[in-house]
Amino acid sequence: MIIDRLYNEVEKKGNVCVGLDAHLDYVPEKIKEKYKDIDEILFQFNKRIIDETLDIVPIYKLQIAFYEAHGIKGLMAYKRTLEYIKSNKSLSIGDIKRGDISSTAQMYGKAHFEGDFEADFITINPYMGFDSITPYLKYIEQGNKGIFVLVRTSNPGAKDIQYLRVGSEGDRLYYHVGDGLNEISLKHLGTCGYSPVGMVVGGTHTDEGREIRERYKNIFFLIPGYGHQGARGRDVALYLNNGNGGVVNSSRGIITAYKKYEDGANNFEKYARKAVLDMKEDIESESRV
Repeated sequence: MIIDRLYNEVEKKGNVCVGLDAHLDYVPEKIKEKYKDIDEILFQFNKRIIDETLDIVPIYKLQIAFYEAHGIKGLMAYKRTLEYIKSNKSLSIGDIKRGDISSTAQMYGKAHFEGDFEADFITINPYMGFDSITPYLKYIEQGNKGIFVLVRTSNPGAKDIQYLRVGSEGDRLYYHVGDGLNEISLKHLGTCGYSPVGMVVGGTHTDEGREIRERYKNIFFLIPGYGHQGARGRDVALYLNNGNGGVVNSSRGIITAYKKYEDGANNFEKYARKAVLDMKEDIESESRV
């Protein structure tokens, strides 16, 4: 099962998920000068970061908007990057945040689990209802795909909706969503004890971190918010379980780390590696406490 593979990769390589959000402003000029086509520019930037970090990163996340913004050629870079990750026997998350139902969701599944944009995991928005999850479960049952479902996100605006009190017990809305997902996930457990029906829980909200981890013991988390959004190792460690049970995403903090150094543009992939190692140590030092 795909979740067992991810669990084992985290055991070997740590929790850092590299977000390949390849904005043109993040790409060194020498790459843009050498490769003229946008698909080649974005792919070569991604490729060099992947090559430098494969041995210390369990999974890579591509936010599709950064590629869609460049039209067909941007999507070609998205496709090529996913294929390159797969060819190197690593894992990928297509961060697409789809949230629709019925035949529309089925087509999203076909596109992102079978088609040109095939990834190992994708992100799903459940706030249209639990029937927005159902069309993806056939892939879960086959064992080789997984989903990360938005539950409690890292942005300040999460409190506008996700924190509303609902039901007779007055729980937060995100707990209502999480509990429903938990019921689904328990039907699809891997040998590692976690489910490929995972949750996105932002690491910037620390007050309820331990409660979320305790409430959803069998859920594997995708944890955004590290670095640029303010979360640190001590924050995201709350969402882990003995150092596993989740991956922590960082995008700009890794792929633009080179900009802090005078010679950075000439060695951008080396500084990406350094940022991963620093982040890994930050998380692991807090997880060991």
